[in-house]
Amino acid sequence: MFSFKTLSRCSITRARTGEILTSHGTVPTPAFIPVGSQATVKTLIPQEIAALGANIVLSNTYHLYLRPGVDVVRRLGGLHRFMGWDKPILTDSGGYQIFSLASLRQVKEEGVLFRSHIDGSEHFLTPEKAVGIQQDLGADIIMAFDEPPAYGQKKEKVEVATERTHRWAKRCLTSFSNKEQAPSSVSPFREQAGQALFGIAQGGVYPDLRQHSARHIASLDFSGFAIGGLCLGEPKEVMWEMVEHTVSSLPPEKVHYLMGVGSPEDLVEGVARGIDIFDSALPSRVWPETALYLLVKGGVTSEMLSSKKRMNPSTLIVIATPAALFQRHIFTICSKPRSYWDCDWQPFITCVL
Repeated sequence: MFSFKTLSRCSITRARTGEILTSHGTVPTPAFIPVGSQATVKTLIPQEIAALGANIVLSNTYHLYLRPGVDVVRRLGGLHRFMGWDKPILTDSGGYQIFSLASLRQVKEEGVLFRSHIDGSEHFLTPEKAVGIQQDLGADIIMAFDEPPAYGQKKEKVEVATERTHRWAKRCLTSFSNKEQAPSSVSPFREQAGQALFGIAQGGVYPDLRQHSARHIASLDFSGFAIGGLCLGEPKEVMWEMVEHTVSSLPPEKVHYLMGVGSPEDLVEGVARGIDIFDSALPSRVWPETALYLLVKGGVTSEMLSSKKRMNPSTLIVIATPAALFQRHIFTICSKPRSYWDCDWQPFITCVL
């Protein structure tokens, strides 16, 4: 039942609107996906998330695998019922979390040996197991298992990780398509209509590796394509350069997903480059703080910051915490994008009390 269609395109940029259709509902794009790593978005109940306009949430395979465990979620009716959310769910493969453990994991061709950050117990996760866990959880969109290289690694190491990501992607697809498993090992959610598997392109901050990875992953039969391994410390201009190198090699008829990116200005920049969905824990992470997010057409200049004159409201967006307010305006920004900073989309100003 999974499908994606483009509804409109910007005549100046790669920005576009569309719809992702899943067995649990439709997701208008561009869309920001709130992150509920452990099956809940911090500070908000599912009804509040829905009231903000969210049509999809993200849960984390690594965290759910370790606690409460896949079997618990499955026995309680699957991830949708477990979290009380009847709309679409995307699960990531846990690759980023595992590779961020550094000294607690060991990468092998077969998979990754790692120790739990909770109790130190040892686990071995393969591409096949990562796909199987997500199928058992019953998510609508699941992600291939990848190896995201850390920012600052030498090109040789990034190339090794990227090629391993490509081999793992093929194994994920094979596992996802395998219908000959023993009945006792198959979760009822594995056979649900329209569960979709997305591939992930890597390549670090090297343009040639980004293009190579995008072309390779695009040649495989995934339902959508993600850009991984960014927003890990590299300068913003480098990140957007890598996004452009990647998007240009991805099939335009498929979903484009920028993983782990979700600040207000990044949403606008990403939409202009052809990104359809984003995710980030940023709204939940900054909610206790007195934080303001300023989006200014053309960027913030030193003259603006030093001037005592008020900025023109037609060029300014102010977004405030707590999380509910921040997320509401992220959804608003993404719901009606028509172009880029210098085009004819209409920003708004929100007063902060």
